[in-house]
Amino acid sequence: MRIATQQNPALAAALILAATTFIAATTLLAKALGTDVLGTPLHPMQISHGRFLFAFIGISTAVLILRPRFIRPHWGYHIGRTSFGWAGVTLMFASVAYIPLADATAITFLNPVFGMLLAIPLLGERVGPWRWGAALIAMIGAMILLRPTPASFQPAALLALGAAAVMGLELIFIKKLAGREGPLQVLWFNNLLGVMIASGAVLAVWQMPTLAQWGALAALGLLMACAQACFINGMARADASFVAPFSYATLVFAALYDFLGFGVVPDRISMFGATIILAGAAILAWREGRQKPQPAAPASSDRPSA
Repeated sequence: MRIATQQNPALAAALILAATTFIAATTLLAKALGTDVLGTPLHPMQISHGRFLFAFIGISTAVLILRPRFIRPHWGYHIGRTSFGWAGVTLMFASVAYIPLADATAITFLNPVFGMLLAIPLLGERVGPWRWGAALIAMIGAMILLRPTPASFQPAALLALGAAAVMGLELIFIKKLAGREGPLQVLWFNNLLGVMIASGAVLAVWQMPTLAQWGALAALGLLMACAQACFINGMARADASFVAPFSYATLVFAALYDFLGFGVVPDRISMFGATIILAGAAILAWREGRQKPQPAAPASSDRPSA
């Protein structure tokens, strides 16, 4: 059962843009935590543990205040979605310690392309020439960002590519969850299971964070909770085909934060490759919007899962 939400395209755009600023900020914090800026670098699995832990605290606080009615969850879909989401987040956080935020962010915009490809065998979806063309364009952009020559190849970019592929699998479970449960319920269970998975994985690499690192971990998790809330509420107030282009502002903010925080300036290859990826993703989003009507209140669609 879906709950109708009054359509407000201007508010939807503002909410999506707010989400992009928060998401880009989480990658900046992940980079600071994964390098020696705030102390001895933390392992990506410890960073993702902090992301889920503090996001869970923030969302649980909202649940206690709002007291939404929860229904029986579909545990299989939740476990699948969260497992792949945790893996994607961890790979993303690992990549940003070594490559520019703009490059990593652009590569992870391939996740809807992987989701489209995986939906063929897993959901039985049919893909037309427009969607195949969009996927090909986006993949060409990714190859440019990977810089596949002996002199300039970035191995760490493969981590971001892996993150995009895993997040594509997460999208399959998000599609299965869409409309079954309320947005806040989906987010709460996602972060609850994320904390459980991350807590088990972090034991092998745990180290005591510095006070500054604790603050950054808390900020990372709370910012992601805010991003998820903004994104879901934005998606509920306008068609997905309208709001999708605004989510690409994440790339702009990631580049800006990387410049302000680390003095990194995107080179021509980065800008060219990112532009091609975004062109392919935009065509895919446009085509998706024309293929079928969009629901008024999606259960969840946090992009990215970082």
